[in-house]
Amino acid sequence: QVQLVESGGGLVQAGGSRRLSCVASGSVVGINDMSWFRQAPGKQRELVASITRGRATAYADSVKGRFTISTDNAKNTMYLQMNSLKPEDTAVYYCNAEIRTYFSGYSTYWGQGTQVTVSS
Repeated sequence: QVQLVESGGGLVQAGGSRRLSCVASGSVVGINDMSWFRQAPGKQRELVASITRGRATAYADSVKGRFTISTDNAKNTMYLQMNSLKPEDTAVYYCNAEIRTYFSGYSTYWGQGTQVTVSS
């Protein structure tokens, strides 16, 4: 069994910062790509940022220069540092990861989501 647990969401004023964390636990043997997605009310889930095992990163145009994705491989943890937040960043943020367990090859797992609300 594998769990992805996000934390760090909450209410923040426009222009402020927030750091999200995602911890993978359970029967984790290896982690490949990890990503942050978000879903705003009435909208489709979208990719925000991704990071490979080799720490190559990619960002949605809407967050480039404001958000930074990183990992601590020793802790099986991924972070999303969000700066200069805007009301349009309001969404539920989801962690996504390709994880290999003791019992199977790589599979995709999702966290339960953490709400980020940016007030104007």
